[in-house]
Amino acid sequence: MSETISHPQIQDGWFKEKPTLWPGQAMSLEIEEILCHEKSLHQDVLVFKSKNYGTVLVLDGVIQCTERDEFSYQEMITHIPMNCHPNPEKVLVIGGGDGGVLREVAKHESVKEIVLCDIDESVIRLSKKYLPGMAVGFDNDKVTVHIGDGFDFLQDKVNSFDVIITDASDPVGPAESLFQAKYFELMKNALRPGGIISTQGECQWLHLNLITEVQSYCHNLFPVVEYAFTTIPTYPSGQIGFVLCSNDKQINLKTPLRKWSEDEEEKLCRYYNSQVHEAAFILPQFTKNALKNISKNK
Repeated sequence: MSETISHPQIQDGWFKEKPTLWPGQAMSLEIEEILCHEKSLHQDVLVFKSKNYGTVLVLDGVIQCTERDEFSYQEMITHIPMNCHPNPEKVLVIGGGDGGVLREVAKHESVKEIVLCDIDESVIRLSKKYLPGMAVGFDNDKVTVHIGDGFDFLQDKVNSFDVIITDASDPVGPAESLFQAKYFELMKNALRPGGIISTQGECQWLHLNLITEVQSYCHNLFPVVEYAFTTIPTYPSGQIGFVLCSNDKQINLKTPLRKWSEDEEEKLCRYYNSQVHEAAFILPQFTKNALKNISKNK
């Protein structure tokens, strides 16, 4: 390592993630070079080059993305809602300061305007410097950036967006409000007719109680509520989920309304395709049981 820093999660050349949200397990990556470590106004930001996963962004001790596997998350949280909307023109991204979701949204030709709201300017600044493969999303001339809290940003937005994507970190610290019922109410109010939301939905192996809680108040707000997931090795238990909702009871989020050709999928995506879209909603029985009970009690 080219730089020595004092960080409680770096020992003997390894970064070890041990968050309180999933006690009893850890994720370790061997460090090749520490690129940056700073305390922003909102969180601890660490960027390092790993031995096997390229550059890694860590916020408050939790891995947010790595160059090697980020595309599975960015593509799935984006293209599932985008390809279920008949004509998404105006899209809001809450969080997503690394630029990866912006990169994916811009692949849809119908989009005329993309608004990003992230609370921490340091994430955007450092992603542009160290993660250009994702931060390229900021180069699109359709993008407008607001630095601020997404919860506050939505307060006066009504009938404004076709798709809202919340690329949030875990429900502690700056992102805690983005998992509350009131936030989902704000997103509902900000949607145009036929609108769709897609939010980071945690891991079914570790956070099923949180997932069922979020789904319960989504069922009180939206006629269509679904849960999907993707695989990603550097997230807890190798999975991450998405809560997807629409204000149009006719929308089937499990099947893409719009499809790219096989050639387009090969050119545009590294993980997403129309078959993976549908497969993402095939849940293990323990998750199906938990979510079925919620919908019954709606």
